[in-house]
Amino acid sequence: MREARGSAAVELALVLPLALMIALALVQVGLIGRDALVVLGAAREGVREAAVSLDEARIREAALRGGGGLAPKRTEVTVERSGQVGDPVTVRVAYRAPLIVPFVEWLFPAEVNVVTEATMRQETIGASP
Repeated sequence: MREARGSAAVELALVLPLALMIALALVQVGLIGRDALVVLGAAREGVREAAVSLDEARIREAALRGGGGLAPKRTEVTVERSGQVGDPVTVRVAYRAPLIVPFVEWLFPAEVNVVTEATMRQETIGASP
């Protein structure tokens, strides 16, 4: 009986670090997934503003506001539009998501690029590209 307890402790000592690494990696993947959803919200908010406004600064501000906690220095917002009312306007948001969870740096790159875009019909006459 005493040997069984000792072998269980050794097995736990061998398996526990691997299980913890897997759990931490899953947490980091979940955070990257959350960032992807936040970037999608930012693109949607930016394209809503781009549909009615020509001001690039207002569009960027709306995208950052819609993105909640996106760091402005890590976020790039681009707008593509044609010059006609009713034509599509597209806002593309790129975010460089940092790694937050410790001990999983060897599994992931230093930054994960999360990019998404949203398109709506513009309601304002835009400038030619």
